[in-house]
Amino acid sequence: MPRAKRRKPYDPAKVHDRRPRDLLRNVEVATVEVDNPLALEPGEKIVALRSIRNDPLARLHSHRQIDEAQFQAGRAFQSDWEKAERGPRAVDPSRDYVDGGQRREPITEGQRKAVLRLNRAERELGADGSALVHDVLVHGLTMEQVGQRRGLHTGRWKDYFSKRFRECLDRLALLYGFATEHPVPVRSLQR
Repeated sequence: MPRAKRRKPYDPAKVHDRRPRDLLRNVEVATVEVDNPLALEPGEKIVALRSIRNDPLARLHSHRQIDEAQFQAGRAFQSDWEKAERGPRAVDPSRDYVDGGQRREPITEGQRKAVLRLNRAERELGADGSALVHDVLVHGLTMEQVGQRRGLHTGRWKDYFSKRFRECLDRLALLYGFATEHPVPVRSLQR
C-alpha cells in the first residue's frame, strides 16, 4: 500500500506563485516579483508574469542587460513623455457642430514639469542619444529595428546602438536621481 504524502506546513514568508500554467503559443513573458496587492502585511511579495513582447526596456531588464537604476530611469522618461504629450483629439460626430471650436485645455503643472525634464534630458543626451532613446522608449523599437531605420544592418552597429543606449540610460538615471555620479569613496584596508 502506498504511503500517504505529507503536506508541508504553511509558511507565511514564502512568496506566492501566481503564474498561469496555460500560456498562448507566441507569448513572451518574464517572471517578476511584485508587491502583493491583496497582502495583509506590507512587504509581502508574489511572483507574476510580465509581458516583454512589445516592451524593449522590460526585455533588457528581464535578461539582466540593464540594471534597476537604468530600468527606473527609462520608465521615468516614458512617464514624462506620456504626461507631456498632447496629441490631436478625436472628433465626436454625435455632438452638435458649433462654430468657433473648443477652447484648448490648459497646461497643467505636471505637464510643464515633465516638459522641462524632457528638455533637460535632450540637452544631456545630445541629438543622437535623444533620437535613440526616443526610438526605443517611445516607439518601442529593438536595436535591430533602430539599425534598419538608419540603414545600418550589421551586427557591429547593433552592438554600438546597444552600448550607446545603455550609456543614455546611465545619463537618464543620473538626471532622474536613480544613480549618483561618483561612488562613495572607500578607504583602503592597507596602511
